[in-house]
Order: sequence, then structure tokens, then C-alpha cells
Amino acid sequence: MLRIARTALLLGCAISAFPALAASDTEAGDAAATESSAADSASAEGPNIVVTGNVLYSDQLNALKTPTPIIDVPQSLSITTADQIVRQGFDSIADIVLYTAGVSNSQGEGHRDSVIFRGVRSTADFFVDGVRDDVEYYRGLYNLEQVEILRGPNALLFGRGGTGGILNRVTKKGVIGDTFAGYRASVDTFGAYDIWADLNLATGDNSALRLNAAYESLNNHRDLYEGEQISLNPTFRTQLGGNTTLDLSYEYINHDRFVDRGIPTDDAGNPVRALRRITFGDPANNYTTFEAHVLRSTLQHSFSDGLKGNITASWGDYDKVYANVFPVGYNPATNVVAMDGYIDSNHRQNLILSGNLVGEFATGGIEHTLIVGGEYIDTSNDNDRFNAVFDTAVADGRRADVEFFRAVRPFPLRGGVGTLADGRTTRLAFSSLNDDTEADLTVFSAYIQDEVKLADWLRVVLGARFDSFDITVLDNRNGAVRTRKDKEVTPRLGLILKPRENLSIYGSYSESFLPRSGDQFADINPPNDALEPNTFSNREIGVKWDFARDLALTGAVFEIRERSPQVSDSDPGTLDVLESKIRGFEAQLQGHVTEAWFLTAGYSYLDGEQQSRTGPTGRRLRELPHHKFAIWNTVQATDQLGFGLGLTAQDESFADNANSATLPAYARVDAAVFYDVNDKVRVQLNVENLFDELYFPNAHSADELTVGAPLNARFTVTGRF
Repeated sequence: MLRIARTALLLGCAISAFPALAASDTEAGDAAATESSAADSASAEGPNIVVTGNVLYSDQLNALKTPTPIIDVPQSLSITTADQIVRQGFDSIADIVLYTAGVSNSQGEGHRDSVIFRGVRSTADFFVDGVRDDVEYYRGLYNLEQVEILRGPNALLFGRGGTGGILNRVTKKGVIGDTFAGYRASVDTFGAYDIWADLNLATGDNSALRLNAAYESLNNHRDLYEGEQISLNPTFRTQLGGNTTLDLSYEYINHDRFVDRGIPTDDAGNPVRALRRITFGDPANNYTTFEAHVLRSTLQHSFSDGLKGNITASWGDYDKVYANVFPVGYNPATNVVAMDGYIDSNHRQNLILSGNLVGEFATGGIEHTLIVGGEYIDTSNDNDRFNAVFDTAVADGRRADVEFFRAVRPFPLRGGVGTLADGRTTRLAFSSLNDDTEADLTVFSAYIQDEVKLADWLRVVLGARFDSFDITVLDNRNGAVRTRKDKEVTPRLGLILKPRENLSIYGSYSESFLPRSGDQFADINPPNDALEPNTFSNREIGVKWDFARDLALTGAVFEIRERSPQVSDSDPGTLDVLESKIRGFEAQLQGHVTEAWFLTAGYSYLDGEQQSRTGPTGRRLRELPHHKFAIWNTVQATDQLGFGLGLTAQDESFADNANSATLPAYARVDAAVFYDVNDKVRVQLNVENLFDELYFPNAHSADELTVGAPLNARFTVTGRF
């Protein structure tokens, strides 16, 4: 914490100079002009995103499906706009999460996004335009209008999962009546570079074709790391008469990258800093490939001024392979590291159909915003895993998937052939079958919610959702077939008091559930096939205050409770119910302090304790820092010149459930400078980790700690013509 305090003090001194810079040209307001331009573009895109310049730029959230102003949503949330993504130099979901209160990153084993929402880890609570996107991969930012993060369990709108929150990406759609092209090109000091393109063509008075595409060549500070990402997203929008809009979209994604699972800890559970430059892996056997074809369509129709409906269909075909060898133990006395490994392949097809009717009407002077909807999901998921086999371990009669190497650089394993700590040559093969399953999943859902305005100062939200979750898993190793069907009803309740139009005080209660097949439903082995889902509830009290025209303060205190039925140790015929709690506080400030000074800042405090059948264990949930703080400033100093300065910091946490390995506290300072060459071209320089802090931001286990990037910079050119 001393290091955080020292760095924060340096940052505070720098930030204190920002208003003076802003005062030199408060009427320039390039940031405001940029946001106004973005607002004009987004407003033209249709009813889902209504940009009004209200604090968070989007007055309504795509994910919420109803035209509810943010200030009247009884739930904690954050929005990151496309302009913020470019200005802060974000190139991943993890970057956005790093600067968002109440959420944090897990390592994701080096091959997927993994977000911890209020202490609840998830690899599946992701959505695109409100549609589930539950496959494990790294999501791109090249085609986004904004990223929405909602915190707290809420199955009513999102169904199963969402146990700590959800992340929704809002994609760019065709802009009718306009033709334009935009681009972004960047290169960083590690040698990574990318090119994004955005082309919109007016194809008639009532239609537009838009193409977003990206090529990204990957590199970073770690040995062996490389890869590339290719993304293509053509969309078509047409107005069928004055009341109907049709959006069609196809997205192609092709990723190939090295898998890095970090470094081990020492006997005291601290990261072995001396090993920070060693990549524990094999370039031929640490990789992931991912290919996806996704079709989406949305038909929206206005039956009247007060009644609207939409139908969405999404079909996706996903193929993924990831292979890795990684550290599972380290002996500081001998400098020997134990290595394990496996290769996993997954093929999934998702069909999702959903529809909503949204009505705004009044009964006896009481105003209602009513949504009635349903969803159908059909998923097939084939998954297999082969464990590593080292021939020397087999010859020794030991566990075949673990061998021992010197922790030296370069790591002595290449192409499946390596030199062991005892000098012998070992050969690696992924040949021991661990899992081979075929899962079929069918989900039917129906929900209803009414947002009731009883008076100018009082609003109530009432709703419930019914889910039927039916899964069948075939184990190809032995032919066993296991099934499980769960039916759950999940409520949502909110009360909003509005002493003033720009101030809301709310209380809310919501629930969600997670079936025993988990996030990725690879299997439901006994006893999971006989157990009810885990259930989650969220109690939250908060305030939202738009205290200036373009500046908002929000805060919330909350408690998440989890109930998990488990087979009793003493009597297999009975169940124990484990209950755990996560409590916390969040606050965020976002908007324009002056016309030329934009600020976003957030703080969260989280406290959660692991539970066992006998009650609290005294151990904290892993990767749950008590304190997390982030701040970013953008200041337009002149018509052409702007600056950015920010800090992200978090308290220490544990890397494992046993609380035996520690992720130390850290603070990282980032900076940026922008220059508009003319009204169509901007150049910018983003500097990450300005003070070259050595830090370990996240982990997957006690011996897989991510090594944060040292001081680095990215040069970017953005333009429009």
C-alpha cells in the first residue's frame, strides 16, 4: 500500500496542474466536439442507442432492452465509449476492466477473457447487443460503439449466469443517409501493430452497408509471445417503411496466439521476481487457435408511439484449440520448476432466438414501461482434452504429465523435446485422454417486467423470469449419458426515489442462478447431475446524481449471497447448503469537469470469505482485492493539443483458494498526448506504466502469476474521410 500511496501522490501532483491547462482554452473543447460527433453518429444508428450528451454519453443502455435513462436504473453500471477506447489506448476487454470499479481481471489461462464481477469469476457472462456470447476467447474492440458493464446478479434480462454481473458490447451499425470511412493504425514499442477500418456506404435512401475490419499482429514483453487476430464484420441496415428497421450482421474471427500462463511463487507464496523474464512454455505446444462464424439479425418495429417490438436471431459456429505446458510448482533451493500440460479442443454451435415487446402507457395517471419477452437457446458443445505425457516420467513410473526442469532462460523445452533438471532428454506428447464429451443444451425462457412511475418522485420496478434449462452430456469414454433439467423463477425488484429530476436514490433486489454444468457445461458428472443450481441474490442501495450538466456521481453498497447445495460428507443421501456472502461499496465520478476537462474515476471496496460445510473458513476469496481505484483525465489544452493522465491501483489479493500465494498491491500510471493534424487526422502517443512498475495483475493459480508489462508506448493515427 505504501507503493500505491507514493504513486498516487505523484499522480495527484500532476493532475492538480490539469485545470490550469484546461483554462488556457476552455472554449476549444475538442473532447466535447469529438463526443458530439460520436453522438450524432450514434443517434443516426437507431433507437437502441440514444445519445443525448447525458454524462455517460448514452442515456440508455442497449443491454437493458427498455428506454430507461441511466439515472433511473436501480443497478450499478459503467459505460466505456468508443472515443474512450481510442483515447486511453485500450486494445482488450481486460484494459477496460482495469479502469472499472467493482470488477477485475483473472488470467484466463492465457487464452480467454475472464472477468471477476464483484468477486464472482466468469468466463461466460458476455453479451453482444444484448445477445449471449458465452464462448471462451479474447473479444476484440474494433467494431464497438461502447462497452456496458452491469454489476450484480440479474437473470431477469440475461438468464442463467450473470452471477456477479455481465459485460455487453454494443456494435456499430449502418448509418443511413451517410457515406464515410474511418481508420486506426497503431504500433507499440514491443513491435505489435494493428489496423482497424470502418467504412459506411449509403446504399439508398433507406439503407446502409457498414464494414468494420481489423488486423492485429501481437507481441509483448514476454519471450516467445506472438500471434495475430483477423476480424471482419459487415453489417446491413434497412428501413422497411417508416416504422420497421432490419439489421443484418456477419462476423468472422480468426485468432492465433501464444499461451503464456505466467510464473510460479516461492515457498512464502510470493512471486519469484527473479524469474520474471522466463516464459515457462514451449513455442510448439503453447498456443491457441480460434475461428468463429457468427450471423445475427434484428428486426425492430414500432406499432405506435407507445408500443415497439423486436426479434433477434443469432447463429454461431466456433472452433477452438488450446495447448499448453505450464508451471505447477517451484523449489527455490534447487531452482527447479515442475511442469504440467494438456491440449483441449472445443467445437460449439449456438442458436439463439429472442423477442421483446416494450410498451409505454398510463393507467389512471400511473405511467408504465412494460417489457414482455422470451428466449430460446439451442447449443451443441463437443469438448475433449488430452493430458501431457513425458516419456521420462513414464520410464520412472511417476505421474506421466509432470516433469522437472531448471528455471532458466531460455526455457529448455522446444518442439516437445527438453532437457530435464537431472540432464536427461525428455519427449512430450499429448496422448493421455482426460475428457471426451458431447453436450446438448436447450433453454426456454419467458420474462416480464414493469417499470412503474407512481409519481414524479417515486418509481418501482417489478419483474420475474422463468427459465427451463435442459442439458444432456454423452461421455464418449464409457458411453455414459447424463441429463439434468432445471426450472427456475428469478425475480427483480427496484425502488427509485427522486427528490429531484437529476437525483435518484434506489434500493434493489435481484437473483440469478448457475446450473451445475457451470459456465461452459462440459460435463455433469456425479454428484452434479443430482444437485440443484447454485443461486445468487443481490441486495443493493445506491445513489445517482447528475450534479452538473455533464458530470455524474454514483455510489452503491451491496451484498451478494450464494447458496450452493452439496452432498453431505456424513450422509450421501442428504444435502448440506453452503452459504457465502460478498459485501462491498462502489463509487464512480464521470463526465466533464469543464468543457475541456473530462474525468472518469472509480473506487470499490470488496470483502468476501470462503465457506465450507462447517461455516466460514477465515480465507478470502481469491483475486478479491479489498481496495481498487482508477482515474483517467483527458484535457484539451488548445484547439489541436490534448493530454491524458491516469492511474489504476489495487490492493493485494490471493492467487489461490488456499490463500497460500499472494498477488502484491500495485499502482500503475498511464499517460497520453493527442494532436489533431487537421479536422480529419489525429496522432496520439499512449504510454503505459509510466514509472516502469514491476507488478503482477492477476493469476490462474498459485504458480501461474501474470507478469505485468513494463514501461511501453503506442503510437496511433486515427482518421476519417
